Amino acid sequence: MRDKKNDNARLELMKEAIANIEDFLAKTETSSVEEFISNKIICHAVAYNLQCVGENVYKLSKDYINSHPEMDWESMEGLRHLLVHDYYNASMPMIWEITQTDIPLLKEYLNKNV
Repeated sequence: MRDKKNDNARLELMKEAIANIEDFLAKTETSSVEEFISNKIICHAVAYNLQCVGENVYKLSKDYINSHPEMDWESMEGLRHLLVHDYYNASMPMIWEITQTDIPLLKEYLNKNV
């Protein structure tokens, strides 16, 4: 449910999912796309946490999303839909790239705004 009063809780859950992703990659010393792709457990753990990020974006209030246009909320929600409904078309190199470029930006945003 998109309820304004839950926005901060949703943002905190996104921070938790990002911490999980960072932890999984660090503990397995995954530092390249090749290492990432070769470890199916890490691929699936990261994909699941990206789903969690997207699900929480999906549940943010429209007021929050509209008042923070600096973030590409639509793409985050779209990734969630891809991972949940069309997962066989999800590219692991794409998932890796998201962990390297988009997740750090989202983390920085959340650390400043939550």
